[in-house]
Amino acid sequence: MQRKFLTNLALLLFLNLLVKPFWVLGIDRSVQNIVGEETFGFYFTLFNFSFLFNMLLDLGITNFNNRNIAQNHQLLNKHFSGILILKLLLAGLYAIITFAIAFFIDYSPEQIYLLVWVALNQFLLSFIMYLRSNISGLLMFKTDSFISVLDRLLMILFCSVLLWGRGTGASPFEIKWFVYAQTLAYSLTAVLAFLVVVKKSKFRRPNWNWPFFVMIIKQSFPFAILVFLMTMYYRSDTIFLERLLPGSLGDQQSGVYAKAFRLLDAANMIPMLFAVLLLPLYSRMIKLKESVTQLVKLSFSLLFTLAVIVTVGSYFYSYELMDLLYYENIAEASAVFKRIMFSFIGISTIYIFGSLLTANGNLKELNIIAFIALVVNFSLNFILIPKMHALGSAYANLATQITAAIPQLILAIVIFKFKLDYKYIIALVVFVIGVVLLNMLSKEVPFAWHINFVLMICASVVLAGLLRLLNIQSLLKVLRDR
Repeated sequence: MQRKFLTNLALLLFLNLLVKPFWVLGIDRSVQNIVGEETFGFYFTLFNFSFLFNMLLDLGITNFNNRNIAQNHQLLNKHFSGILILKLLLAGLYAIITFAIAFFIDYSPEQIYLLVWVALNQFLLSFIMYLRSNISGLLMFKTDSFISVLDRLLMILFCSVLLWGRGTGASPFEIKWFVYAQTLAYSLTAVLAFLVVVKKSKFRRPNWNWPFFVMIIKQSFPFAILVFLMTMYYRSDTIFLERLLPGSLGDQQSGVYAKAFRLLDAANMIPMLFAVLLLPLYSRMIKLKESVTQLVKLSFSLLFTLAVIVTVGSYFYSYELMDLLYYENIAEASAVFKRIMFSFIGISTIYIFGSLLTANGNLKELNIIAFIALVVNFSLNFILIPKMHALGSAYANLATQITAAIPQLILAIVIFKFKLDYKYIIALVVFVIGVVLLNMLSKEVPFAWHINFVLMICASVVLAGLLRLLNIQSLLKVLRDR
């Protein structure tokens, strides 16, 4: 399983690092710079609002299905046609709840119009994720890897034409075009993923089966609550900013927050890819009563090393990175960015140990932890935003991720009876201190900042190797073993 994890992780990372950074740093960033902070903040608030009720589109079916298909491949033929109908019913429920609340909080006609398209995109994305859960549950990781980047690849193509391919004298780029491009890209990706699953499931026609719907919802509901709570505390910050701050200040501060959050969200792509592979692998291993200790240690070492380098580097080079990417309010965005990026370590920990606990069926404990994290997030946003604006949301985000990560780590150690390896823990602590010192040293080197930044990364990777957190010899041995 370690070999399968590493080989497929390499492919998944290669494809995503090839495509998604260009989307985030080339397209998404360019759109914000062109339309301006306030307009992009207007869109970003609606985007996050549509995410809040994303749970209604899925009710935990995707995570439940991924775990279930990984443990019982034969269930794909039995479940797919029924779940297909259920997903459409849930889409209707999602639309009713989302727009009822949008009208209740007095969204303007312009906001409602754009929300229609953003909500449609949420449905398409949810449908793609469900289809991919079948593909990865069958351990078809290579196929899943290509589908995982197809939507972004298409969006890059469509948005590149809209941004730079219309010639001089064309009308100014509009934020709604950005949303339309996403709709088209998601639609094409969903069609392809659907065809792949249909072929594997021997699908013939949709199947209306009310007892089956009830059974699936009952089994997946704990997953739904977990996804809902995590989405609420991860995506609600800009909504608080837009609602709690007066006039256009809310949209403007949402735009500032989006600048910093964009890179955190992009970095989160990597631990999310780990989880995509780990959840079905953990599920399979737990069912077969195989030890997960080595896979957990391997994945955590890789991800923790990356998270520390990214987080500490972002703190020391926050102004330079924001200045490289954006045109206005650099100091304000930098202050938010250097704080919020510390959330990345907590998020990475959650993806490793949260996936393990999910595969083991510890949903009750995970939901309690997520609810506590949600209370922390809402409380801090209400307290800090009126005083500190976007910076307050950054502190709320950081506190929330720490609140969720530490209990999950402790719970996994207790449930799986992991033995504390003090030598390994000391190596982790030394690595963190070493990366901080390397960043401080790199700021004093008389080269251009981007050269110093690259040198710091290289030195940090070497330090990880010396501390055997990145053990190349062991990784190669795992890849050779069959």
